[in-house]
Amino acid sequence: MDTYLYIDNEEQAAGTGATFERRSPVSDQVVSRGAAADVGDALRAVESAQAAFHTWKNSGPSTRRTMLLKAADEIEARANDFVMAMASEVGANELWSRFNVMLAANLFREAAGLATQLQGETIPTDKPGALSMTIRQPVGVILSIVPWNGPVVLAARAIAYPLVCGNTVVFRASETSPRTHQLIVQAVHAAGFPAGVLNFLTNDPKDAADVVDALIAHPAVRRVNFTGSTHVGRIIAEKAGRQLKRCLLELGDKSPLVVLDDADLDGAVSAGIFGAFLYQGQICMSTERIIVADSIADQFVVKFAERAKALPAGDPSKGGCVLGPVINQNAALRLKAFIDDAVGKGARLVAGGAPDGAILQATVLDHVTPDMRIYSEETFGPVVSIIRAKNTEDAVRIANDTEYGLSAAVFGADVNRAIDVALRIDTGSIHINGATVANEAQAPYGGTKASGFGRFDGRAVIDEFTELKWLTIESSRQMYPF
Repeated sequence: MDTYLYIDNEEQAAGTGATFERRSPVSDQVVSRGAAADVGDALRAVESAQAAFHTWKNSGPSTRRTMLLKAADEIEARANDFVMAMASEVGANELWSRFNVMLAANLFREAAGLATQLQGETIPTDKPGALSMTIRQPVGVILSIVPWNGPVVLAARAIAYPLVCGNTVVFRASETSPRTHQLIVQAVHAAGFPAGVLNFLTNDPKDAADVVDALIAHPAVRRVNFTGSTHVGRIIAEKAGRQLKRCLLELGDKSPLVVLDDADLDGAVSAGIFGAFLYQGQICMSTERIIVADSIADQFVVKFAERAKALPAGDPSKGGCVLGPVINQNAALRLKAFIDDAVGKGARLVAGGAPDGAILQATVLDHVTPDMRIYSEETFGPVVSIIRAKNTEDAVRIANDTEYGLSAAVFGADVNRAIDVALRIDTGSIHINGATVANEAQAPYGGTKASGFGRFDGRAVIDEFTELKWLTIESSRQMYPF
């Protein structure tokens, strides 16, 4: 399946005619062939978005709301196409694909509701007869860069929120999911957005640095939002910083699930299984560490390992599996290295083990300790670590013993104690008696520490994609001291 660039709402090949291939993580067969944009294409996309911004910024809230609601309908109408594209490009099963579509449509509808919420406020002033206020204004062209792992919902938030705030968007897709990302752009265009309001770029991985450098450096690009690894996020932040441009970064994590000694064990096991193994653990808020009170750890591990062993793994394009492949063979080898290192240093393998190609069974390691790589490094795969805590204080210490801070969860029957633990864990979101994997478009979402900064979703996102301006209306005849 060939994919193309979209500039001024027109489907087009790269200026040079170059393409790149995306291969299936299961069969290694070519599943999509994308237009490989170069710097010239990137600059054309920005200039188109800048031209469109002069009109789009003046569009009324009803216009924006209507188009965003229509885009939500268009996304849902393409659900089957998303399922097929995600299965072939990123190894997603139908559950994760339809979950993405549902979240993306909900997000566009929630964003539509923000159209009338771009509000300022009046401010008391000491100047007689003066009116002082703040107003929210769109900032210009937004560069949105998103990954392959939640390709529909992550693209949706990178598009819908800037647009509802009156900005235009250059959407630089992942080279790993060009077909999937093209589908959401087609859905947005079908909703009737004017030419240039949303432009779409794909590039060959080898050209990524040059293309992204050119996009960030262009004077018309005023904000950058990036979702991806902490390693690349640091690079993006440095490049944006040199241009004095604000970033919104949602990066990696090592999400902990803390199981206190009075927890509902069956409930905690269910939340851990879902959080650790949904989409092969390749979600930014996947449960990577389960921190269990030592007094209940043996019982918890038996229950958890039994559930993990029962999860079927295979090729999602053939149906019937919970776990599909990890994103590529290199990822599988990296996970094997984590497992081998942990087992070699004393961890106990209680479920799963070596990968079969890019497919890895649900893997559980018990007695994980700080000297093992898997204790601190993000795994981003269907491998979860069990870490035993001496007591509640030790559990909090272990939960915070990481450079990351995106999502976490706490299980405990004593809600007051669970709240106390939740408040002491350094993370952007935390869920008591729920899973680490959770997202609702009306709730602010983002990280702390090496997991990034800024917030998507909810009213908080308005600040990310608008400028706050102070405006006064004063008497032209006022007195000055000289």
